[in-house]
Amino acid sequence: MKDGILIGIDAGTSVIKSVAFAPDGTQLAVAAIPNVYETHADGGVEQDMGVTWTSAAATLRELGEKIPGLASRVIAVSVTAQGDGLWLIDKAGNPVGPATLWLDNRAASIIEDYVVTPNYDSHYKRTGTGLTVVQMSGKLAWMQRHRPEMLARATEAFHCKDWIYFKLTGARVTDPSEANFTFGNFRSQQYQPDILDHLGASAAKRLLTPVLEGTEEAGKLSAAAAQESGLREGTPVCLGYIDIVCSGLGGGLFDPSGRSGCTIVGSTGMHQRLRTSADDVQLNDERSGFTCIFPVPGMVAQMQSNMASTLNIDWLLDVALGILSEHGTTKSRSDLLAGMDARIMEREAAKLLYHPYISRAGERGPFMDLAARASFNGLDTTATYHDMMRAVFEGLAFAARDCYAVMGSVPEEVRITGGAARSRALRLILASALNAEVRSVTREEAGAAGAAMMAAVQQKLFPDMAACAARWIDPHLGEAVKPDAALARTYEAVFPQYVAARKAIRPVWKALRNKP
Repeated sequence: MKDGILIGIDAGTSVIKSVAFAPDGTQLAVAAIPNVYETHADGGVEQDMGVTWTSAAATLRELGEKIPGLASRVIAVSVTAQGDGLWLIDKAGNPVGPATLWLDNRAASIIEDYVVTPNYDSHYKRTGTGLTVVQMSGKLAWMQRHRPEMLARATEAFHCKDWIYFKLTGARVTDPSEANFTFGNFRSQQYQPDILDHLGASAAKRLLTPVLEGTEEAGKLSAAAAQESGLREGTPVCLGYIDIVCSGLGGGLFDPSGRSGCTIVGSTGMHQRLRTSADDVQLNDERSGFTCIFPVPGMVAQMQSNMASTLNIDWLLDVALGILSEHGTTKSRSDLLAGMDARIMEREAAKLLYHPYISRAGERGPFMDLAARASFNGLDTTATYHDMMRAVFEGLAFAARDCYAVMGSVPEEVRITGGAARSRALRLILASALNAEVRSVTREEAGAAGAAMMAAVQQKLFPDMAACAARWIDPHLGEAVKPDAALARTYEAVFPQYVAARKAIRPVWKALRNKP
């Protein structure tokens, strides 16, 4: 179909988007609706499951208003979404309660206790993934201890994309990426339910759903979903992988030569290497990182993730906005970011050292510590606001290098996506800190694109993912930003101090967390 359309749904934590693509990967239109969640005093973070679905359906209707004849032109819809968390439904298909998001940290003490047990070593070696507070397994353990009546009513434990796929098709399934890094074995690609036994969540094993490979099988849009979305009943619907995998795919991670990596510079930071075989995965002594099945036969994506990436920039912007507001001046983050690249590049490189652990959930890559917190080193009376902002940018680059290092080596080329990828200063600082070329993908909606690419392969528009990537990704790679030689020398000298400082300060984090 020459005028056919593929739709990628990307249901993020803060925004739900539906993006229309031509079969050659050209982005045609975007419809987006803010997603709202509630944060509670006990560390809970919850989202209304019904609102998430109705918002997703609304974005599909909005696409129909933007694109003439959309419903008759759709080849397939594919869905990805925020990962981890816990989305419980009952026998009738209704939510048992609000979704527990990945941001929820109520299982922190359960995770802290578990990772020092003898069972954790086996857990890490099988999943290839460091257990953190964000994952569904720990949330199920918390639920069994504190909300057993909710577990008793539930029949399936979904992730966000599984919930939306269920509402689209009626199928109660999950995908290989989340199934395996949470409860499975990345080598055999099979569930390992005893993981829940060890976590004290045996009652939740019955909630694990069948696993569907979205590049091979598609569901069909139900009559109810057709009415809500404005699309045709029977339209093929593909279940994409977790958003970090789809963003990697849409951001250029699929490079069969193995010379490239992919960094997502979003609210969180994700640093990815493609492994052509599970045997090539390099686990680490910190027992951190993620190993996710990749939507190409035999391949896996190995990842290290910083809990907070651009959240560090947002925090420092908000500090300034708060002061301005107190003095009657109204500005926005965008106002402060205008010209920021030029101002920070005028400041001295590595004048300050910043560790970007601003998340209240601590850090998960390349080490795991729920008590980790951000800090500046080197402050004196000459330091300015823009010195601090430059240090934040540099801290994000050092964090990326820290993560790539524990996976074996820094890639020759790093392809970056996410909101901050637009910053020329960040691209140059990152290239120099990694001493590698950096390219950004000019298409902004990498997650939705990755989901749509899976649908394109499933619908046989391309013989395989390599052919799809050649059309969807390669033409959208921006010009390579090369390392600045002087900056690279400075960062090479400073990086060991960055690592030494974050190791030395860990007892302080713990003491601050446990203060009376």
